[in-house]
Amino acid sequence: MKNELVEILKSRPAGPFLFVGSGFSRRYLGLEDWRGLLSRFCVAGKPFEYYLASANGDYPAVASLLAADFNEHWWHADEFKASVDQNKEKVTNVTSALRIEISRHLSGMDQATSKASAYADEVALLASLNVDGIITTNWDGFLEEVFPDYTVFVGQEQLLFSNPQQIGEIYKIHGCASAPSSMVLTSEDYQTFNDRNAYLAAKLITIFVEHPIIFMGYSLADRNITNLLRAIASCIGSDNIEKLRRNLIFVQRLHGDDKPGMSDTYIAIDGVQIPLILVKTDDFSMIYEALGATTRKIPARVLRYCKEQLYELVRSSEPEKKLCVVDIDEIDRKEDVEFLVGVGVASSEPASISGVGYTSLEAEDLIHDLLHNDRGYDAQQVLDVVVKKAGRNSKNVPVFKYLRAVGINSLDDYKASGLQLDKWVLRD
Repeated sequence: MKNELVEILKSRPAGPFLFVGSGFSRRYLGLEDWRGLLSRFCVAGKPFEYYLASANGDYPAVASLLAADFNEHWWHADEFKASVDQNKEKVTNVTSALRIEISRHLSGMDQATSKASAYADEVALLASLNVDGIITTNWDGFLEEVFPDYTVFVGQEQLLFSNPQQIGEIYKIHGCASAPSSMVLTSEDYQTFNDRNAYLAAKLITIFVEHPIIFMGYSLADRNITNLLRAIASCIGSDNIEKLRRNLIFVQRLHGDDKPGMSDTYIAIDGVQIPLILVKTDDFSMIYEALGATTRKIPARVLRYCKEQLYELVRSSEPEKKLCVVDIDEIDRKEDVEFLVGVGVASSEPASISGVGYTSLEAEDLIHDLLHNDRGYDAQQVLDVVVKKAGRNSKNVPVFKYLRAVGINSLDDYKASGLQLDKWVLRD
C-alpha cells in the first residue's frame, strides 16, 4: 500500500494537502466526539438525551438548545464564577458562554499527550512532514503545535478575504478555540457556513484540482465533507469531475472484519459520482512515510514566503517601487534588498553558512556554536528561522545566546520583541 500510495502522490503535479477531521484529535489527544463534548456541558439539569430528542438527533441543533440553558446556568453557578469574571466582556449572545467554556476545555488539553500516547511514533513522523498545507474543521491547537511554522487562517471569513498562497498554511475553516466566536457550533452557525460554501469551494478549488488531498479523521458520510465536495462539484461541473480522480485519498480506519487495502471507488452526492481512492488501515505511519517520500525538500514556509513576495510584486500597481536590478557585486551594499531571486554557487566548507543554510540547521549545530562559539551564525536568522524548526520536538534548544546577541537581555525585552518563542524561552 505504501509503494502504491507513493506512486499516486508522485504522479500529481503539486504537493499534498491534509484534510483533517475530529477523529484525528481523538486519536492523538483523546478528545471527545461531538456527543462527548456537548455532554460535558449538560449541567443545567437536563440530560444529553433530552437535547438530542428535542433536536431530532441533529447535533448543531443540540448545541443551539444546550447553549440557551447553559447560558442561564453559567452566569449563576459557583463553578464558573472565575470564568464569568474573566470573560463576561466577551459575551455577545446566548451562545457565547458555551463557546467560551468549550474553548477553555480545548485550550487546556495537554498537547504533550500525543507524544506520550501509543501513537507517539506516528506523531513524530507527522511532525517531520513538509506537506503543502492543511485544511481542518477541528477547533483544537494540535495542528499548530505539530506545524509551528505554518501560517494559520481562522474561520471561513478570514480565508475568503485573504490571499492564501496554498503552501505552508493551515485553514481552520470551522474556526478555532483561540477565537470562540469563530467556532462553527450551532445550527445557525452551520446555516451561515453553508450559505457561503460556494465561495469557500471557489477559494479551495485550485487546491482540490491540482493537489492530492488526504482526508483523515472523517467518516465517508460526514456532512462536512459531503457538503464541501458538493459545492466543489457544482463549481467545476459534472463534466470535469473526473479531474479529481486520484486526487482525493480517503483514509478510513478498519471496522469489524475489514482488511487493510486500497481501492478506487466513488461517493455519490446529489446524483454525481465523485471518484476517490479509499485506503483502509489502522497504521497511519504508512501514510506519513508515503507522504514523506514525496513532499518537497525545501521547507514549505520558505516556499510560501517566496511565493507571497512574488505575488505582492506582481499584484502591485507600481511594481517599479518594489523591483530593481542589482549587479551581483553590489548586493552586499544594498541594505534595502528584502527578497532576492537568483542563482549562485555555495561554498563546500562544512561550517560555512552558505553551504549549510539556516533552514537546514539543527539543534546540534546550535549546541556546537554554544559550546565553541565558532560558527558565526546570524543571531536574528537563528531566532527567526532555526529555533522553531530545530526545536519542533524538544524545548532543549539553545536560544538565550542568540537573544542576548540581538540585545534581548530580560523577559521584558523578550515580550517587547514580538518573537514567538515561548516554548523555548518561558521555562520552569
